[in-house]
Amino acid sequence: MTQRIDFLERLLNAPGPSGFEVAPARVWREEAMGFAHKVWVDVSGNSMAALNPLGKPRVMMAGHIDEIGLQVTHVDDEGFLFVDEIGGWDAQVLVGQRVRVLGSGGVVPGVIGKKPIHLLKKEEQEKASKTRDLWVDMGAAGAQEVADLGVRVGDAIVLDAGLLRLAGDRIASRAVDNRIGAYVVLEALRRLSDNPPQVGVVAVATVQEEIGYFGGGARSSAFSLEPDVALVVDVTFSADVPDIEKKEVGDHKLGGGPVLSRGSSNHPVVVQRLVEAAEGEGMAYTLQAAPRATRTDADAIHLVRVGVPTGLVSVPSRYMHSPNEMVSLGDLEATARLLAAFVRGLDPDTDFTPQ
Repeated sequence: MTQRIDFLERLLNAPGPSGFEVAPARVWREEAMGFAHKVWVDVSGNSMAALNPLGKPRVMMAGHIDEIGLQVTHVDDEGFLFVDEIGGWDAQVLVGQRVRVLGSGGVVPGVIGKKPIHLLKKEEQEKASKTRDLWVDMGAAGAQEVADLGVRVGDAIVLDAGLLRLAGDRIASRAVDNRIGAYVVLEALRRLSDNPPQVGVVAVATVQEEIGYFGGGARSSAFSLEPDVALVVDVTFSADVPDIEKKEVGDHKLGGGPVLSRGSSNHPVVVQRLVEAAEGEGMAYTLQAAPRATRTDADAIHLVRVGVPTGLVSVPSRYMHSPNEMVSLGDLEATARLLAAFVRGLDPDTDFTPQ
């Protein structure tokens, strides 16, 4: 099956940091309308697309659609915007970046400013930049012009870094974490739509994972869906770049296939079925240890109601939480294929109780 790269590009380019996911969620639902039996959005902003929605067992496939970003905290008299972080940033990557401010009248371009190196004292040059010391400059002459542009306190900001095609099958973009997870679960659903299974399958583009310290949209959507099993797709650290310690993150690389998490919120029966599905498809995969927490939507979903057997499937990514997160398109395709194979291996008698 040919990947919908045009859909992936639209999804990545749509600005949608945590709490402001409307634009990419709309793109996702519009795509799902072409093949899903039912498409809807809940009050939290989670988008859902289902095949055979009344089938059992019900499978939830979740990928969060939000990205990290910034939020306007203050507009000074000179028209400069001061910001705070939405999600976890290394402030060094913000310096000098172009941005898109999501104002009430539409997207307004700007740049992130900092005192020039020529004017920094020696001790200042040796210090790492902090987000609180940066500002956004839209070229506005003052606070009134900022208001005229439709920008005010509370507006969200994303970096202006869309999809870039690189050598081979690699791409780079902001929002790869984890817009590609939302993409993969919908592509898995698309694969299943050619010959819908007996079981019920719901792909979910969850919201607020990057700030979801209490479970975000994953918790609320899982509560409403009452899934019998859940698969979460996110990114993980690719260890094929300099200075990454494989003893800490595992030996994963771009093009190495999906990464299957073990431990923590990963149910042993689900993990084993994922391993068998991957081997049945003849695809490469690696294993990753999660002794405490996965720091993904899986941590929220597996504890909903009486508990949900959950598995985490990750895509290796370079330069996480930066303007140019990099992945392999082949890994995205393989991950979607793995999810579809897992679902096709289920039937109404499937039992996830550990023995």
